[in-house]
Amino acid sequence: MSDGPKKPSDKRNEYGEVGEPGTFRIERLLPGPIERVWSYVTEPEKRRRWFGAGPMELRPGGRVELQFKFSELTAEKTPPTKDDECEVPGRVTRCDPPRLLSYTWGSEPDASEVTFELIPQGHNVLLVITHRRLGDLRTMVSVASGWHTHLGILTGLLSGGEPPPFWAIKIGMEEEYAKRLASLNRSSFIHLENKGDV
Repeated sequence: MSDGPKKPSDKRNEYGEVGEPGTFRIERLLPGPIERVWSYVTEPEKRRRWFGAGPMELRPGGRVELQFKFSELTAEKTPPTKDDECEVPGRVTRCDPPRLLSYTWGSEPDASEVTFELIPQGHNVLLVITHRRLGDLRTMVSVASGWHTHLGILTGLLSGGEPPPFWAIKIGMEEEYAKRLASLNRSSFIHLENKGDV
């Protein structure tokens, strides 16, 4: 039995949602304090335990180099049909410690952008992740299932429990989000060819 912090009670929908076109948003209520959650979002060694390692310069224009090795997130083995490692470069677009961090997801002019908002709520912290400029349904499903799965691992870590298996959850969430998002029409996505420079 763990002596760590208990998972806060949360009545929010566990699934993320698509609001504005090309945008996925998901929330989790996590045990605080805010500085602790911020450290898991920004410090490479802590971030590696639930998401991806790599350097991050915490200033607008700062370099981001996310380095993912999914088989190291949980005890579960990586399915042979999936890539186990990848790297994603980016640039910090906004940084206001310990409440706000945004960076591009890729180095292309039309790269998507991820924003982390941390909002204190008593002893807990509401973490809101918004991923913008997603170009199509396939990308949206991949992003939605990825954030859902990674946040499950973060919730487990911060609550003192065992993280859920990465690939089993991710594959299940891909199926679930494909169903949930199937009704989106083309206007729900950004048309990358018409966006121009960001």
